[in-house]
Amino acid sequence: MVVLLLVGLGLVMVYSSSAVLAQQKMGDSRYFLVRDLVWVLLGLVGMALTMRIDYSLYRRLAYPILGTATLLLSAVLVVGARVNGARRWFHVGPLSFQPAELAKVALIVFLAHILAKKADKVRHFLLGFLPPIVVCAMFAGLLLKQPDLGTAMIVGGTTIVMLFVAGTRVSYLAIAGLGALPIVYNAIVGTPWRLRRILAFLDPWQFRDTFGYQMAASLIAVGSGGLTGQGLGDSRQKLLFLPEAHTDYILAIIGEELGFIGIAFVVGLYVILILRGCATAARARDSFGMYLAVGITAMFGLQATFNIGVVLGALPTKGLTLPFLSFGGSTLVIDLGAIGVLLNISRREPAPIEKKSKNRSWRSLFHRRKNRRRALPRTAEASA
Repeated sequence: MVVLLLVGLGLVMVYSSSAVLAQQKMGDSRYFLVRDLVWVLLGLVGMALTMRIDYSLYRRLAYPILGTATLLLSAVLVVGARVNGARRWFHVGPLSFQPAELAKVALIVFLAHILAKKADKVRHFLLGFLPPIVVCAMFAGLLLKQPDLGTAMIVGGTTIVMLFVAGTRVSYLAIAGLGALPIVYNAIVGTPWRLRRILAFLDPWQFRDTFGYQMAASLIAVGSGGLTGQGLGDSRQKLLFLPEAHTDYILAIIGEELGFIGIAFVVGLYVILILRGCATAARARDSFGMYLAVGITAMFGLQATFNIGVVLGALPTKGLTLPFLSFGGSTLVIDLGAIGVLLNISRREPAPIEKKSKNRSWRSLFHRRKNRRRALPRTAEASA
């Protein structure tokens, strides 16, 4: 229900935010709405299918899925379409496909498999911690080549969350974070347009006529909405003032037209989605299902947090869409498919008598981590 509300609101706001742009560029104010509706229908069909496929199948296909995603990420660097200086998409006629979206889910499936398989070695640096980090680093490297720093950060953050829940030593995670800092620093400082984004984030008003224009326009849209907004369809920033109003900055239009109440409603839906994802993970029938649910939930939670932070001026611009709300394409289809996987995990929960256990709430994820940390040394001694 939460996802359907987000998708429904997304269709309304995609039309509201893109009608003027579509009329000017395509001669049809409903151009983006119709395309988004098609992707929504395809996504709902995909969600219905993945909801009925036993999620344990993905564990048997973890390596083929990972290999396919790696191949696509590599191929897009060579034969992908170049848009605004980045090679991120395959174009086939009127359709486009972004392999990075598939790569996020493929990595989650692989990590869920490897963490479930090596549950007794997860606190071992070489055997339990290093393999997932190496695969994550490989994906992040391919994404940075596109370049796509935002998705690389989502991939890294999701990996850290899954390793943390699995019981990995916090010191190892800290080492991984510190090791990534020079890479992120070089990716920003070594790329002039990324450095300009940082400057725009620090003071958008000083650079509002140049590279700080987009962030300033977003803040103006949100600020002018006030508590209740200007009214649905009455945004001024969407009149070709705010770039990417129907994609990355759709929340700014929501803030302008529906006000603080509209933004709070959207944030509340994402909070519910994250809590439901945590509850599904806590009640999963096996460790693979738990890690899979944790990864999918973390992916959506991190991307929504980053996008909301950018729109509200709390984070530098990263080029990430808002899940289920922004104009879709293949991203929307894959996201809805991932929700179907999450629903399948929840449908295959333990028997009712197990659900009543006090350790089966979403809070039990933290209890599981604590218990796993205590149990792993004893397991290692027993195996020795």
